[in-house]
Amino acid sequence: MCLAFSGGFERNSMDRWLLDTQGLNRFFGGLHAVRDLDLRVAEGHILALIGPNGAGKTTTLNIIAGALKPGSGAVRFQGRPITGWKPHAIAALGIARTFQTTRLFPRMTVAENVQVGRHIRSRAGFLAGMFNLPRTWKEERAIRDSALAILEKLDLAEHAETPAGNLSFGRQRRVEFARALAMEPSLLLLDEPAAGLNIYETGELARLITQIRDWGITVVIVEHDMSLVMEISDVVVVLHEGSILAQGKPAEIQKDSEVIRIYLGEDHA
Repeated sequence: MCLAFSGGFERNSMDRWLLDTQGLNRFFGGLHAVRDLDLRVAEGHILALIGPNGAGKTTTLNIIAGALKPGSGAVRFQGRPITGWKPHAIAALGIARTFQTTRLFPRMTVAENVQVGRHIRSRAGFLAGMFNLPRTWKEERAIRDSALAILEKLDLAEHAETPAGNLSFGRQRRVEFARALAMEPSLLLLDEPAAGLNIYETGELARLITQIRDWGITVVIVEHDMSLVMEISDVVVVLHEGSILAQGKPAEIQKDSEVIRIYLGEDHA
């Protein structure tokens, strides 16, 4: 299935834009980190954002997730404007993310870490929790059961009662995915998930990300591991100095002379 961008792809009539940005700009002092960015993500796809260091990839994710406000431009999710929303409000709407470095609670168990992600869907409220009302107990049990079910799907059930800090780095990454999935997202933002992983763990990661896509969750991934990107992506968007340099299917990007020049230099091109 082919994606369309303003740069020239035909959009399949069955595709819907789950996320789109219009004229997005972000400055850090004199640095124009994101420049007039029009990005469109079709539902049910894996879209990879790649580019040299400083290209604006993580800044773009941070704007989408609400961690940064754009200087100008708009972000829409499921057709709804979310520009400038707080991160918790964006998360509740259905956008989850992971980070370049793991941000688990190392002394809490794996199950408890996943339950933290699930609490965004809780309904009992502050007063019910403060007075320890029965509906709070019921909801806590449901949150626990949901967390354990996610751990089962991600082959982590045997580690449910293990402190997260005791796991290998690769398994900690998987727990971070489980916590994000506990939020029931429609869109998952991944910021360099392969960083620090060995070849075997990266292969496992590739299978996990495609599995998540097959579960109906759209994925936007920022990644420097090109073998991973080309293996799992439906569409690749190349950023350079905050703007889109090229976009298309992985095979098209691999043959793009301008992308080769930017990455490898004039002589190689």
